Amino acid sequence: MPASPPSPRPSDDLWHSGPVWTASGKPLARYVARPLREFLHIESAGSVLLLLATVAALLWVNLPFAGWAAGYDHFWHTPLALRVGDWRIEESLQHWVNDGLMTIFFFVVGLEIKYELVRGDLRDPRTAALPIIAAVGGMAVPAVLYALLAGGGAAGSGWGIPMATDIAFAVGVLGLLGSRIPSAARLFLLTLAIVDDIGAIVVIALFYTDDLSLGWLAVALGLLAMMALLRAVRVWAVPVYAVLGVATWFALLQSGVHATLAGVAIGLLTPAVALLRPEVATDYAVEGLRDNELDAEELHRLRFLIGESVPMVERLQTRLHPLSSYVVLPVFALANAGVVLGDGVLRDAVTSSVGLGIGAGLVLGKPLGIALACFVAIRLGIGRMPDGTTWPQIIGIGAVAGIGFTVSLFIAGLSFPGSAALTDEAKVGILLASVVAAVVGVLILLLSTRRRPEPVTL
Repeated sequence: MPASPPSPRPSDDLWHSGPVWTASGKPLARYVARPLREFLHIESAGSVLLLLATVAALLWVNLPFAGWAAGYDHFWHTPLALRVGDWRIEESLQHWVNDGLMTIFFFVVGLEIKYELVRGDLRDPRTAALPIIAAVGGMAVPAVLYALLAGGGAAGSGWGIPMATDIAFAVGVLGLLGSRIPSAARLFLLTLAIVDDIGAIVVIALFYTDDLSLGWLAVALGLLAMMALLRAVRVWAVPVYAVLGVATWFALLQSGVHATLAGVAIGLLTPAVALLRPEVATDYAVEGLRDNELDAEELHRLRFLIGESVPMVERLQTRLHPLSSYVVLPVFALANAGVVLGDGVLRDAVTSSVGLGIGAGLVLGKPLGIALACFVAIRLGIGRMPDGTTWPQIIGIGAVAGIGFTVSLFIAGLSFPGSAALTDEAKVGILLASVVAAVVGVLILLLSTRRRPEPVTL
């Protein structure tokens, strides 16, 4: 088979003063910048960075260097305040990450849900039925198993922890398996994970809310209603929505409802239909380029027309998904995964009711709940098996969905506000269970699939 031709490179003749730095032949650009750019386009790149941040946090608190563990705690609990006149808000750095930075993550989740509901697979009831039902089973069974093992009391409040699926890790694991996994099976997992996110959002909103301030909640709902009204009258200025979004976040923070839910709500309000038809920009571009030149005003107009030919949901996803995957989630992991594993903490976690409940929920409950829900849905004729997918693959995908990690850690931080010991046990349980779920899922999928031959090109 002949070797593949090298990727085309832009000719230097096309540049007035030479190519931009990343496209140049300089060693740093060739061996660092371009490989890094290509890595960030790989499906599993976000998962790799998330894993590295988790390992860094664990090493930070567990390496035998004097003061490192205390330094981790001191750093992330450093108070950080915003003050304007007499108004002041102060939180620890960890809380700013969890309550503020993670709003971007939940905003992206809201955008993904909106896209899937309006333009994606959740729009088609027949395609969406099976993963939706599977997601419900994959949330209910882990919660029940946790409740049975953890019982009541303080430990019982963590029942929502094993319900979550980490999209980044789960999709990244399937990405590592390459062509072994049918495309329909990947779509099944992605849709399941999105529905799982919806369930986690509902659980956080209803069951992990502090003392509720109805006044501030009314302000937040009023601001969201104002955003919906502005959208209805076709106000398209992004800065207006940005200001209202920050105000909504602050109102929810003061209301007792977790502030990150503002991101989800605003994401769901984002338009999924373009303002203009694509041919409007095309016609203007053809007309403007008749003389082979564009002046500054024509360029500004053309950029606006092209931009508004693409739905806002898609544009924001494209811009914010890298920020969420490569910055927000790794920083969240670095701020929350630092748990001391010595002094009997690891032993206590794997023997405690919290750790056992999380482990049973993620490792056993997820694949069991997903497989049982799929079986019932298919037998009743409500859903249909994804094309080219077998029952062992469904079980393997269910096991991969047991990688809770990000959202599980998030819910763990809300579950035991008065007990650092229970929170640490939950975090260790999440880390161990997610690793076991990933290994078990990969093994099942490797045993139940075989690599599909790559097409031969002549």
